[in-house]
Amino acid sequence: MQQIINFFIRNKTFLLFLLLFSISIFLTIQSHSYHKSKFINSANFLTGGVYESVNNISQYFGLKEENQKLLEENNNLKSLLFNAEGNLEIDSSYGGSYVLTSAQVFKNSYSASNNYLTINKGKKDSIKEDFGVITSKGIVGIIDNTSNNYARVMSILNTNSRVNAQLKKTNHFGTLTWNTNSPEIVQLIDIPKQAPIQAGDTVITGGRSTIFPKGIPIGVVLSYALDDTENYFTIDLKLFNDMTNIGHVHIVENKDAGEIKKLDTRDE
Repeated sequence: MQQIINFFIRNKTFLLFLLLFSISIFLTIQSHSYHKSKFINSANFLTGGVYESVNNISQYFGLKEENQKLLEENNNLKSLLFNAEGNLEIDSSYGGSYVLTSAQVFKNSYSASNNYLTINKGKKDSIKEDFGVITSKGIVGIIDNTSNNYARVMSILNTNSRVNAQLKKTNHFGTLTWNTNSPEIVQLIDIPKQAPIQAGDTVITGGRSTIFPKGIPIGVVLSYALDDTENYFTIDLKLFNDMTNIGHVHIVENKDAGEIKKLDTRDE
C-alpha cells in the first residue's frame, strides 16, 4: 500500500496533468458537436473491429459443427437423389431404398497391395458389412468388418476389391479392379471389344449389385487396350477421388438388400 502511495506522490505532477487533460478533452467533445461525432465514430470503429474479431474467432471454432450440419444435409439430399423415381443419372436396376450416414475417416492406407480405411461408425450406428462408402466425388470402398464403434472399409485400392461399373454413355458393364501401380489409377476389365470407347469417357457404378446405386461417378478413361484373348478391353481410369486424402465419407445402405439377395439365391 505504501508503494502505491509513494508512486502517486512521485508522479503527482504528471498524474494531475493527465487528469486535467482528460477533463479538457471531455469538455471539448461535449461542447462541440463536430468533435463529439468524430469521437463516437472512432469509438464505433474500434468496438466494431473488436466485435468482428470476436465473431471471426467464434465462427472458426464453430466450423466443426457447421461441417457436421453440411454433411447431414448432404446425406438427406443424396438419399432423395438415390431414391428419386425416374432419375436417369442415379438409380438401381434392382430399385432399392437407400439411406446415407456420414462418417469420418480415422485411418487410410493407399500404398500397400490391399488397402483399408477405418471410419468412426459401427454396429451401434446400425452399420453392417457390405455397405458402400462414397464421397461427394465418387466411390471409396465397401465395409468388410465392423466393431461397436468403428468399421473397416475395403478400399477400391485393394486387389480383392470388385465393383460393378459401366461406361456412362453406353450400357457396357465390367468389373472395377486395381493393379497396385498407382493410387490414382484403377482398371475396368471385361468390357467387350464392341464397346465404343474414347479417352475422357466417364465411368460410373453399374447398379447391378445391392451395394451401390447406379450412376455414382468413379473416374475417366485414360487409356485402353485389348486383353490377351482380344475379346475384352482393359481400361485404365483416372479416379475422381483423391484416395490419399479422404476425410469425410457417406455410408450407403440399401434397405432392400436382404430381400433382393433372398430372391437371387432362391433358385440356387
